Amino acid sequence: MDLNEAKNRVDELTEIINRHNHAYYVLDNPTVDDYEYDMLMQELKKLEAEFPELASENSPTKRVGGTALNTFAKVPHRVQMGSLQDVFSFEQVKEFTEKCISELTSPVFIVEPKIDGLSVSLEYHDGEFFIGSTRGDGFTGEDVSANLKTIRSIPLKIDSSIPLLEVRGEVYMPRESFFKLVEKQELNDETPFKNPRNAAAGSLRQKSSKITAERKLDIFVFNIQQNEGKAVSSHKESLDYIKKLGFKTIPSYVPCTTYEQIEAEIKKIGENRATYPFDIDGVVIKVDDFNQRNIMGATSKYPKWAVAYKFPPEEKQTVLRSIEVNVGRTGAITPVAVFDPLLLAGTSVSRAVLHNQQFITDRDIRIGDTITVRKAGDIIPEVLNSVSHAEGSVPYTLPEVCPVCGTKAIHVDEESALRCPNTSCPAQLLKNIIHFASKPAMNIDGLGDAIVALLVDNRLITSAADLYDLTEAKLMTLDRFKEKSAGNLVKAIEASKSNTLDRLIFGLGIRNIGARAAVLLCEKFGSLDAIMNADVTEISSIDGFGDVMSQGVYEALREPHLVALIEKLRTHGLNFTYASSKKSNKLEGKVFVLTGTLPTLKRDEAKKIIEDMGGKVSSSVSKKTDYVVAGEEAGSKLTKAEELGIAILSEAELLAMTGE
Repeated sequence: MDLNEAKNRVDELTEIINRHNHAYYVLDNPTVDDYEYDMLMQELKKLEAEFPELASENSPTKRVGGTALNTFAKVPHRVQMGSLQDVFSFEQVKEFTEKCISELTSPVFIVEPKIDGLSVSLEYHDGEFFIGSTRGDGFTGEDVSANLKTIRSIPLKIDSSIPLLEVRGEVYMPRESFFKLVEKQELNDETPFKNPRNAAAGSLRQKSSKITAERKLDIFVFNIQQNEGKAVSSHKESLDYIKKLGFKTIPSYVPCTTYEQIEAEIKKIGENRATYPFDIDGVVIKVDDFNQRNIMGATSKYPKWAVAYKFPPEEKQTVLRSIEVNVGRTGAITPVAVFDPLLLAGTSVSRAVLHNQQFITDRDIRIGDTITVRKAGDIIPEVLNSVSHAEGSVPYTLPEVCPVCGTKAIHVDEESALRCPNTSCPAQLLKNIIHFASKPAMNIDGLGDAIVALLVDNRLITSAADLYDLTEAKLMTLDRFKEKSAGNLVKAIEASKSNTLDRLIFGLGIRNIGARAAVLLCEKFGSLDAIMNADVTEISSIDGFGDVMSQGVYEALREPHLVALIEKLRTHGLNFTYASSKKSNKLEGKVFVLTGTLPTLKRDEAKKIIEDMGGKVSSSVSKKTDYVVAGEEAGSKLTKAEELGIAILSEAELLAMTGE
């Protein structure tokens, strides 16, 4: 085959594959079986390998993702990617509608679901996908083109007669993809994403587009930002137009002319919320006609011609069937409500934490009660109250002994939590070792919950120190292990000996000492021996360490079982000294608050940059806050900072300040 023949076949294959992609990923109507599709793709890959000059950047073969990137380039938005004003009641929706009707002549409103995802811009030049970027601060985003190309429903080619088209869409993670990702993260002992929106944002900002491709993201396009093709005069007309071009548009966009119609459509969307295979967090109401939008105008923050109605937390009633009592890693005895399953915010819920005895007593929650349950922030199930008691019910009281080992439970100091004081309690042993091996602690690859449970059940380990006595021969006595898997785990355990001291401190599981507090201890004292020899006054001199934390560290490092564990770890050669990663004291004494989604940095990455420069990151805004670093969809923290006159920084300004 010569070059000309190859080009014709590449063009033909590209057109065929793109057509099949559109049918499968946009129309949800496959036109070819998987095998035939794979054969077409293999033929195209082979031709592109044989004739590299024919391998377009927008080839269907590029969908699988490429190599890792070091950074994302800045992309200025020629048309601002603004946000909408949120409203939370039908009264506010009515006020908005009536205002528009009073200022405009017979306005038509478009009502559409508000997808809970991440806003992006897709730009096409002469029909070719040119660049894709995040919303950022609305004026400047980040180039995530390589990652967006892995989303199969995004067309890489459209009508070539269109000189310029820029559309705005919402990247989201379907619930099915989200649940599979969380299952995989839990299996790998990774901290799972809390909801599909966070998962989508984190996946789109992966430095490697191969990882993004694995996450199975999708997109709905809902707006034209720039258009040098067909002239359109209304929102509905623009959506119909881009739908014909091959884009996956917002799933429904219904025209309404009265408030009553708008309210009915909002209720309809809310009732069908659980049937969508993706998360929505509200409904958007927009004036349809573009000329009328110009008449309405905008404030410095929001357009006056649109609002976003946010769903209130969904509350439902169910029957409490039982209360389970779990024992945590630190001995905390936690009651958990088990109730008849119900659907909340799109997922089935049958359990919720009841916190402690006081929580149960204050609400008079009894087994058999009809209770009210909701999802706080559409994520965490919680019991609000008891609606009615079952006949013959009695007040519930937590057991006086540990449900696992039978040791008498106690209250420590002023804590509301009940605790099992037996450090050899099987429940604590298992969870302590799981914590010790977890990613934020010793990060032992391959040592997940199930493996730890297997080792404990077979009495191969009775403490975290016993991990370092494991051999391939011992592991291969268990059915779960073969020579290769046993060898890999032994190597991973051995490698953990050289971890930084802060990981070990965190892994010891001292109450109230998280990963950051462990770093502060190490930076203050420099070695585990120095920490163990420090008194309460020395420990409390660390910024952020109060009396409870300081006393807790002092007492924990004198408990016989923990001292014995540390000495065993010492004999195995674990690292007991610390080399600080702090780069300077440039931000010493400065307090930062992070809010919203930053263009390129994860929250932990931004926090580390600040702390490496001596700064402190707080979770709440107060008069003591020096800077608020705000990203996309910053919420109440940004508002409070503006009210207090606190300096607001973008990610770029933070990086410039720190010299990163």
